[in-house]
Amino acid sequence: MKFSSQEEYGVRCLIQIGRAYQLGKALTIPEISDLERISHHNVAKILRILRLGKILESERGQSGGYTLTKHPNEIKIRDVMDVLGGRLFDDEFCQSHAGIADICTNTTDCSVRSLWKIIQNSIDGTLEKVTLKDLMGTELDFFDKMSAQQLNLQ
Repeated sequence: MKFSSQEEYGVRCLIQIGRAYQLGKALTIPEISDLERISHHNVAKILRILRLGKILESERGQSGGYTLTKHPNEIKIRDVMDVLGGRLFDDEFCQSHAGIADICTNTTDCSVRSLWKIIQNSIDGTLEKVTLKDLMGTELDFFDKMSAQQLNLQ
């Protein structure tokens, strides 16, 4: 399983914008590009997607830039990932992976589909618990928080 560079870069850009948001500032494409060492073109493309997905808003002009539409505590990473790349498995999966047939040969009873659904549900459950604010802290703080949540589930 792989995450795309768009998803990786998108989350990294959001973390930078979230940090600026806490200071009451907006960030421009060149500023984000310099902070993350991502090309201006890629940053612009990703920020457009996040803006269209209602995660970001932009303002033109001298004091313009990109900022969050909500507080970092209210932005769930599951929503961000849905905007940036979609799900690993959805109901359309079987139609696009039927091989050379028009319909999958395992349409009525498919243990593989069950596996993908279980994996997707696990990912969704984890990403639903993670906010942008969580990712703006240290790696150790985030790991401790997620470990504590896992212990509470067991």
